[in-house]
Amino acid sequence: MILCVLPKTYSLREPESGYVTGTMTVDNENKIADVHVRSGLYSSDTIFDYSRGYIATRLFSRNACFIMKMNREEIPELEEMGRQAFERQVTTVNPFYSPYNVWVQFQPGNSMFGRARDWLVYGRPIEQLCSGLPLYQLESTTDDNGCASAGIPSILGMKICERMN
Repeated sequence: MILCVLPKTYSLREPESGYVTGTMTVDNENKIADVHVRSGLYSSDTIFDYSRGYIATRLFSRNACFIMKMNREEIPELEEMGRQAFERQVTTVNPFYSPYNVWVQFQPGNSMFGRARDWLVYGRPIEQLCSGLPLYQLESTTDDNGCASAGIPSILGMKICERMN
């Protein structure tokens, strides 16, 4: 008997209004979370690839992709993200509190386009998300100037900021 575990998709609600603004699909077998947020200026798609250890966010307002090495101290485990998404669908007790927040920055004007060897490192899901777009490497920061919102509403807040020289 072969046991097959299908990916699970969760609805993501906008904290202030409660409207569904996105979805998160958790694929435990491939260790990937795929997040789609549709919220006007803050629309984004994000891949959390736990098997390769990278996160890639495509910000539609900037028409670019931002990639960072996953810091396990800042990013919740895949099972934890799935658990929190499930809890926010079945409970009304503080459903929009985000216990995790990450601030990252990039150097404007310092982008590249993905090459074959980059995609070997980042993997196929991130290649599918970012192919043909400028790629920016992200690093942790505490500076909050010129930031765009991304991440997973009510689960993981991510602020992507321009580095000021």
